[in-house]
Amino acid sequence: MKSYTSLVLLMLCIGLNVFAQTATSNLSAPQQLIVAKSPATVGMSIERLNRIDKVLQDIIARDQLPGMVAMVVRNGQIVYHKAFGTADVQTGRAFKTDDIFRIASMSKAITATAAMLLYEEGKFSLDDPISKWIPEFKNPQVIRTYNATDTTFTTAPAKSEITVRHLMTHTSGLSYGVISGDERFRAINAKSGIVDLYTTKAVTVADNIKKLARQPLIHNPGEKFTYALGLDVLGYLIEIWSGQSFDQFLRSRLFGPMGMTDTYFYLPDAKKDRLVPVQRPGTGGKKWERYPVTFYDPNYPISGAKTWYSGGAGLSSTAKDYASFLQMLLNGGVFNGKRFLSPYTVQLLTQSNQIGDLYSGEKGDAHYSLAFSVLTKYGQDKGNGSIGTFSWGGYFNTNYWADPKEKLIMVLMKQTQGAADGDSEGVFTRMIYGALDK
Repeated sequence: MKSYTSLVLLMLCIGLNVFAQTATSNLSAPQQLIVAKSPATVGMSIERLNRIDKVLQDIIARDQLPGMVAMVVRNGQIVYHKAFGTADVQTGRAFKTDDIFRIASMSKAITATAAMLLYEEGKFSLDDPISKWIPEFKNPQVIRTYNATDTTFTTAPAKSEITVRHLMTHTSGLSYGVISGDERFRAINAKSGIVDLYTTKAVTVADNIKKLARQPLIHNPGEKFTYALGLDVLGYLIEIWSGQSFDQFLRSRLFGPMGMTDTYFYLPDAKKDRLVPVQRPGTGGKKWERYPVTFYDPNYPISGAKTWYSGGAGLSSTAKDYASFLQMLLNGGVFNGKRFLSPYTVQLLTQSNQIGDLYSGEKGDAHYSLAFSVLTKYGQDKGNGSIGTFSWGGYFNTNYWADPKEKLIMVLMKQTQGAADGDSEGVFTRMIYGALDK
């Protein structure tokens, strides 16, 4: 009996030790981005990385961009982080590596990740109809005919309800308005006063989403990929599920714990001078000029009512903050000594194919997960990175990707509309992969 008890205690101790190792081993992933002592320590060539300088400077010299901030991270270590060109042509201020940018649709990945925190708490299922929480979306209608002279239309009942999964994968049948490629929905949404992008007016996401819910769908839920306001709807759902404003939720559950101290919907006064103005090719002999107020207000996010928390486009951030967010995902959900998501949930977000061939076809360069464009074999074979690399970009010419195979992150921050661009993301990507030594 004594020997049996000893054996049980020994096995229990071994089991506890294994559990402890398992519980803590996840935290061995990079916990804060650090500057590499040398690119060689993480398998990259400093000589080849330095070639990037001239290529990006040449894009600026050709007046294809006024400037940019570029970052490369490997194995959680920063191997390249440089600023080039002029951030503000009006004042002549040069770009700095800690500049803050309107990241627009790069907000979508953060919103989807925030939602999955609540998914892991059992707040919703991906296939729950959103009318469960927003009754205005009950019994959706699909547009059938449209009269351009007065923007009237007829509808037919949709074949199914919109689900949370539909919102996250742009298959809901919802549409953007002003930035939609469909003139019917540009007119319909404008007539209803639906906000697509930035506003300094006293508009809330709840107001906007309830207006959107009264509009017809462009197609049945789940039938097609249509880039839409679905992530704005998701941001409103996060408010309902959490009982907090979307801004408070992100600050308390993601940005604060991750150390993302420069990511905001609205910048504090002490940081507003770091915001890069939106620029466009100049007129009247100017190379570049500040973008004017159009259907959106470039003074966002430093002035106005500050009530608009857009999950699809509302955040501003730095290259380093956004790279930290991506590093958490590459780590399988761990960062800054804390687990945010399980590895399984991260796989759903960043790797799974949620909509089959709807995104780019049977042999497309990428498929679509719950938050990202994900590179396929066909995309890899074209030299766009490794299979499984996940990416997206923003309306004001910001770009990112993260490669789980090579443990690589690229963030390229610009702030332009209508610029030639010079294939800045593509050439930067090719040179990063060309700098790999192992």
